[in-house]
Amino acid sequence: MRRVMVYIDGLNLYYGVRSRGWERYQWIDPWILSESLLEPEQSLQAVHYFAAKFLAESGDPDKTARQNKYLDALEAIDGLTVHYGYHQAVRRRCSTCGALYGAYEEKGTDVNIATQMVCDAYEDAYDVAILISGDGDLAGPVRAIRARHPEKLVVAAFPPRRHSENIRHAATASDTIGRKPIRDSQLTGWLSETD
Repeated sequence: MRRVMVYIDGLNLYYGVRSRGWERYQWIDPWILSESLLEPEQSLQAVHYFAAKFLAESGDPDKTARQNKYLDALEAIDGLTVHYGYHQAVRRRCSTCGALYGAYEEKGTDVNIATQMVCDAYEDAYDVAILISGDGDLAGPVRAIRARHPEKLVVAAFPPRRHSENIRHAATASDTIGRKPIRDSQLTGWLSETD
């Protein structure tokens, strides 16, 4: 059996699902989704989920409460570890009127994913790494792992509408996650479809 570890860019997956209009499927169980991506001779060892909690002052307390409920549910899943980045206040300029406004940007996720993947490769924790992200900045660590550990496979599983040519070229193989694995990987017991 080949040992598999999965690394999920939570925000990238979330926006990919939303971009397809699949909001009713946004309460994804990352462990079940990860198992759906395995080949018959593979065994899932761990799932690493990367996210940044919304700040209470970000303007939408309902959204913050829903996300916190979801992350609490994820933390209760055996074999799954949630890694947190953070949100940073930034000033942006409106492209239409030129006015400045405040917003929040997720920070730390890319670095956290890269660090975990590289450390796990170094510690020989997996034979196959599956990266669920379409963030092209992660092509660098994928290339580094493949160069220094040629016996390891790094597979890119792109969220819907979140494709990266840089990652595709760096990875051993790649594919896009379709509707069925998303639909069949819903959390049960913690959240209702109306949350």
